[in-house]
Amino acid sequence: MTDLAKNPMTASPNFSGLDFNSPALQRKRRLRAIKDRLARWCVTLGGMAVLGTITLIFFYLAWVVVPMFQGAELTAREPLQPAWLAQAAPPLLLTMEEQNKVAMRLDQQGQIRFFKAKSAAPLRTVQLALPVDTTIASIGQDQPGSNRVILGLSNGQALVFQYSYKVSYPNNKKTVNPRVEYPFGEAPIVLDPQGRALEHVGLNLNGSSLLLVGSSGAELHALKLDREENMMTGEVSLTEKRLVLPIISEPIKQLIIDPRQLWLYVINGRASADVFDLRSSSLNGRYSLLADQKQHVSTATALLGGISLLIGDSQGGIQQWFMVRNPDGNSLLTSIRGFQLGDSAITQILPEERRKGFMALNASGTLGIFHSTAHARLLTEQVAPGAAIAALSPRANRVLVESGNQLQGFLVDNPHPEISWSVLWDKVWYENYDSPQYVWQSSAASSDFEPKMSLSPLAFGTLKAAFYAMLLAAPLAIAAAIYTAYFMAAPMRRKVKPVIELMEALPTVILGFFAGLFLAPYVEGHLPGIFSLLVLTPIGILLAGFAWSRLPGAIRLSIPDGWEAALLIPVVLLVGWLSLGMSTHLENWLFDGDMRAWLNNDLGIPFDQRNALVVGLAMGFAVIPNIYSIAEDAIFSVPKSLTFGSLALGATPWQTLSRVVILTASPGIFSALMIGMGRAVGETMIVLMATGNTPIMEFNIFEGLRTLAANLAVELPESEVGGTHYRVLFLAAMVLLGFTFVMNTAAEVVRQRLRVKYASL
Repeated sequence: MTDLAKNPMTASPNFSGLDFNSPALQRKRRLRAIKDRLARWCVTLGGMAVLGTITLIFFYLAWVVVPMFQGAELTAREPLQPAWLAQAAPPLLLTMEEQNKVAMRLDQQGQIRFFKAKSAAPLRTVQLALPVDTTIASIGQDQPGSNRVILGLSNGQALVFQYSYKVSYPNNKKTVNPRVEYPFGEAPIVLDPQGRALEHVGLNLNGSSLLLVGSSGAELHALKLDREENMMTGEVSLTEKRLVLPIISEPIKQLIIDPRQLWLYVINGRASADVFDLRSSSLNGRYSLLADQKQHVSTATALLGGISLLIGDSQGGIQQWFMVRNPDGNSLLTSIRGFQLGDSAITQILPEERRKGFMALNASGTLGIFHSTAHARLLTEQVAPGAAIAALSPRANRVLVESGNQLQGFLVDNPHPEISWSVLWDKVWYENYDSPQYVWQSSAASSDFEPKMSLSPLAFGTLKAAFYAMLLAAPLAIAAAIYTAYFMAAPMRRKVKPVIELMEALPTVILGFFAGLFLAPYVEGHLPGIFSLLVLTPIGILLAGFAWSRLPGAIRLSIPDGWEAALLIPVVLLVGWLSLGMSTHLENWLFDGDMRAWLNNDLGIPFDQRNALVVGLAMGFAVIPNIYSIAEDAIFSVPKSLTFGSLALGATPWQTLSRVVILTASPGIFSALMIGMGRAVGETMIVLMATGNTPIMEFNIFEGLRTLAANLAVELPESEVGGTHYRVLFLAAMVLLGFTFVMNTAAEVVRQRLRVKYASL
């Protein structure tokens, strides 16, 4: 036989009329290669576009967030040397109005001079009506922003006045007209009946009640004036009441009144404070303000709101103190935090009128900008060659410094002083709190409110919600995926898998609506039944499986292989019916008819209707399809040759599953869990509607939470663009994005290692 007869295929490429290199096939191969290259380029460009978009989102978030951490800036204006300043008496008080157009200077002779802040040109001069042969012995101010001043006179009297600015628009030109008013009359008020000089004075107006305090030597004088106005005639009457306070044993340095007129702080001696309870006119206690006995208090003032005291010392330190209620119910003056401005004595502390920030000036002319709650020193700069007096505008964007015969203005750029690492992530001791806490409370109905911007409870709530959701979803989804892909019959799998994946199409807002309006109150009313269901369901399934294994072989073989799962449907329904049906009886038998009250009263566990348990049930239901679908595909994709080979070598189905199938599919299963975790972390509507949105750091499953995503959805539409709240919300979004990125990166690293490790199977 010839070679052609032996192997006709090798003799000619056109054997039997087949030509694998025909022009048509060559064109088809070229077209396929073009399509492959085009697809490869499209996939590459698409991937690069996704990465570029994520990068741009990250940089945009950073662009919004970074300005919060840039600190403060001070820009000096040209110094001014007006002629009138050289002839004026030494200053007692220097202030500025809100528009930074007019400044006010009060000197030791009782002369008030209003002048233009920009040019120092004089506008108006007012001489206070001081009694004959009297001089000003002391000065005091009410709370920041009140513009009320009290002057202690050398004859034991006190003069109260208030400066204000009226804005008008003559000829469409804005004009600020300063004026001085006497809300309690032009006549001085007698504080010391013996006529001794008032060395220190203080005042506070709370509603219609004016409280004046003064000191002569070691003796305190307190006078309360209640102002009443006749609605018919307009006549004003004053009711006086003198408060009797104990005599101070050491020289008095300063008097500060609590704005609620609850406490009187008397700074005395070198470094101590006596706190008086004005309700009972008794001494609350004596407190040492400085630990170093070589130091002494150089100045003191009240922070915005009057709750906190700022104590400056002779070595450049500033301490914040306020009254704290201890576990016994007693209020004690407590040191909260400290700041440092050089080594020179603090001569003046200027609290801001709208934030919890302040500025301080020391004896060497150094100005420092601080924020109390943020516990931050934002700027330190030399503004004068030596001792000086400064004024801070109400908006805290302008400082005016008088040193010698010179006035110099400074522009202040300090938009976000309340943000620091400690405010965002550490415990902060806020005013009127008994201890440092993590608090998120960005707004309130009161203008006295201080924003609290801790991201810790939001991050904790995000992880808490994801943890309870994954605690429910992960075991169910993975177990369902294993059974569906490995044990279930193919016809049944074709019905079950699409139904479970169809659950993913349910809108989360519908799930949240259902969880908030139906599931939450149902869980509250059936707590014993819910917990019985979670415990008895796996027990019931195990008992049903055990009973099935003990049935005769003829009965078990009558069910087609892979359809046994259908028999568990009535078992699960029966267990659920029994668990929920006996909920009331269990509650009456074990918890005296009210499990919620038992948790709260006997165990001390608070219970909120919309809590983490509801979130775990609802969000776990939403996450199950994601985990199930990916894990099931990974398990089903394990080559059958591995399964058959393991079984042929004598391994049981369970051994094959645990030692071959699961290990081979582990990268896909791990990816499913991470994707489900990412879905739980980023979920918005379910946690928004199914929780009380309470930003607390409690792992208690019966209390609510607030997540980063839900907080963004609630507060971002109402935040001021460019404001601190707005930027902190963007920081929360950046944290959420960073957390997701880190989690996905770690998941990919682990997945690749698992793939390499079990690739040989």
